[in-house]
Amino acid sequence: MIQKELDESGVAFGTSGARGLVTQLTDEVCAAFTAAFLGMMRQHSRVERLAIGRDLRPSSPAMAAACTAAAKALGVQVDDYGVLPTPALALQAMTDGVPAIMITGSHIPFDRNGIKFYRPEGEITKADESVILAAQGELPTLAAGESLLSSSRAWETYVARYTEWFAGQPLAGWRVGLYQHSAAGRDLNHQVLEALGAKVVVLGRSEDFVPVDTEAVGQADRERGRAWAEEHRLDALLSTDGDGDRPLLGDERGHWLRGDIVGLLCARELGIQALAVPVSCNTAIESSGVFEAVQRTRIGSPYVLAEMEAISKEYSRVAGFEANGGFLLGSDLQEGDRRLGALPTRDALLPALTLMVAAAQRSVALSALAGELPARYTASDRLQQVPTERSRALLASWKADTEMMRQSLELSSVVASQDITDGLRVTLHNGEIVHLRPSGNAPELRCYVEAGGEERSQALVEQVMGRLGAIFASEVGLH
Repeated sequence: MIQKELDESGVAFGTSGARGLVTQLTDEVCAAFTAAFLGMMRQHSRVERLAIGRDLRPSSPAMAAACTAAAKALGVQVDDYGVLPTPALALQAMTDGVPAIMITGSHIPFDRNGIKFYRPEGEITKADESVILAAQGELPTLAAGESLLSSSRAWETYVARYTEWFAGQPLAGWRVGLYQHSAAGRDLNHQVLEALGAKVVVLGRSEDFVPVDTEAVGQADRERGRAWAEEHRLDALLSTDGDGDRPLLGDERGHWLRGDIVGLLCARELGIQALAVPVSCNTAIESSGVFEAVQRTRIGSPYVLAEMEAISKEYSRVAGFEANGGFLLGSDLQEGDRRLGALPTRDALLPALTLMVAAAQRSVALSALAGELPARYTASDRLQQVPTERSRALLASWKADTEMMRQSLELSSVVASQDITDGLRVTLHNGEIVHLRPSGNAPELRCYVEAGGEERSQALVEQVMGRLGAIFASEVGLH
């Protein structure tokens, strides 16, 4: 039974699709999710085709094959697009008016993976997730040895989206370092950058999976960025997370820009009127005075999308982005004879290319764009292997007693206010912000901080992470 398979799998929906350990995502579980999703779609319309794509995780081909076999057993034709970025698959599915499944765990470790689901009009909603998890019926019988024969059509559609919007070769004369690691879009990104005129320097390509997290860039990657920029005389550095829906953009110094700053600048360059962003994003969004409306949401693209839909009733140029930099375009844009269609799912290329092209056209360094914003700096990190239940219990105690939180984390200023939209976000009397929340995808406690200086924000996140580590280590020692 589908319901039994899903209930016993231990796989649940987080902020970015269904996620779990690879050992939990068996052929039967993948088939159950596929059948449940297609069953939900068939409640609304006839389903004859399904688009499928995947990232470069070792477990992704087998999962894609299981989903393909399940769809075919249910009489659905499968368009397999192979390895490609998630937004490229979503764009093609929307173009064709078909649902889609993306096999990806994004940035989480390779011993985990996930499944993302798309309606023909975009990402599924939280209500859809509940319907999928409650699905009834028998599991489809899977044919053995399902082969994967991928098409390049979605790749070509995605490349054309950006080579047509950024007409000509606006990056001519620019040297762009492309940190490829194991990103699904690493070769596609190379093609786009070269088509826009950039001289591409390939860096850090890996055949082993590398879990790059654009919200918590490790010290090694920070040092690599600076060294690469100096060695290769770069104008910019570009990378993404594993499935290419979150950008990692570095300036001419090899300094990785924060994702919410990239999103803010991209929205400004595109003339966006109204934004939906998670509560964790930089407050420079409001203080910049660029936007007519800014709505804050819980963390996760489904919440951002729901708010984007609401504000689109009043504004004609709507977008959203997350602290990780993933940019969601909610409106069609028209500039002369150039048109950029809405793509309401996280995308890495649009914000990264928009900033590089803007800087190139103004003949300024990439860092100069960020220098135009109010001086608010964010930093983030995560404490791994922390049970979600324990994180929630700790935050619940601190919500009830913020002075206990201040003392436990050795914060230098008292708590002026708290926001419990998602986790616990406190604003201190000195204007600094500390935001803690359990991850929706893995047993991790995430920390976001904001301060008036870059060095101060980094010092603050290190202080908070150190104290959290000590708190949880002392608990382990007690058992």
